[in-house]
Amino acid sequence: MAFVAPDGLTEEGTGKSFKDSRGMTIHYHDIGPSAGLRTGSSDPIIFLHTYGPGSTAWLTWHKVIGEFSKHFRCVLMDMVNYGKSGPEVYNEPGHSVQSRAARALMDHLGIPRAMYVGNSMGGTTCLVQAIEAPERVSKIVLGGSHASTGGDPYIIANFPSEGSKATQETYADPSREQFIRYLKAHLYDEAMATDPELVDYVYSTWTNAKAHQEAQGKSISVSHSNLGLLPGIKVPVRIVHGRFDRMVTVEQALMLMGYMPQADLVILNRVGHWAPYERPDEYVSQVLPFLLAE
Repeated sequence: MAFVAPDGLTEEGTGKSFKDSRGMTIHYHDIGPSAGLRTGSSDPIIFLHTYGPGSTAWLTWHKVIGEFSKHFRCVLMDMVNYGKSGPEVYNEPGHSVQSRAARALMDHLGIPRAMYVGNSMGGTTCLVQAIEAPERVSKIVLGGSHASTGGDPYIIANFPSEGSKATQETYADPSREQFIRYLKAHLYDEAMATDPELVDYVYSTWTNAKAHQEAQGKSISVSHSNLGLLPGIKVPVRIVHGRFDRMVTVEQALMLMGYMPQADLVILNRVGHWAPYERPDEYVSQVLPFLLAE
């Protein structure tokens, strides 16, 4: 079972894989006017997906990828130990693992520089990529994101967040019932959170990935604060955050603006943690003009 994009694109029909220099599989989707080519007249987009059990690049981005791929080469990467990428056991900041995999994918596709679009964990990885390899990043869009591996300080909201607790409980008890509780904590619309197709997708994706479960269980994501490094990011940044995000609350988006004065913030109402999934048309309307601008 897989979600079909509005323009008829499918997860299986667009999926590709390769092995990096260490033999780990990196799975991705390469869609758009320059798909399959090694050069292009404008920077392509690397899309990095949301954190959580059962998450994949396709799940996060399939509702919006049709519009973006009319204008840009779009590369959607399954993050390490998610979807069909991995497995890898690591002992370092987890977002550095993901940014390294994204660079390996860019090298495999012959992409010297790209615009980065990420949500949740993917958004944090966009920032880490701009810190670790600034020459590879030309613009950033993020939302539902912390700056740092291990999270950043909360001033007003409860910590750990409701969404974070629901996620960890689901990793500990990956039952179908717990997956529903997890989705209810991440999505604003409860009807959307209990959609059987979505529940089946995340449940089956995670419970069938035994190697990923084992690798993630053995891995240690070392906490690392990136707050002091954010002013060094000079590329244009747009933050698109859900007003009702119970995983990473809105105050975190405001804090990111404080460290990156070039960043603009858009807050979408009636949205939780999955903005491109919950309100795809509004997400495109806020992000596509930013990426198209010179």
